Amino acid sequence: MHFKEVDCGNYRIFAGAIERTRAYGYVAAVVVMRLEQGRPQHEVFRDENMAGGYGWPSPAEALRHAVREGQRAVSSRAPQRPYGAVVA
Repeated sequence: MHFKEVDCGNYRIFAGAIERTRAYGYVAAVVVMRLEQGRPQHEVFRDENMAGGYGWPSPAEALRHAVREGQRAVSSRAPQRPYGAVVA
């Protein structure tokens, strides 16, 4: 297994490249957590079998795909107010 963590604003992307057991290549997986100061991390997105289980030829390619999809998940979320912010 190969892993990579990437911070993206108030989110942390955990990407993984998992070697396939019965076939060639690596499966990409991603978990995105929202980070709030003083509060536990909150999972906002997860995909453990990306691209339908496609076998990426190298762990680097699988990780690149997982990070890109994690960034896409973050950018598609509505902007969030910081914890404790007052709305006028």
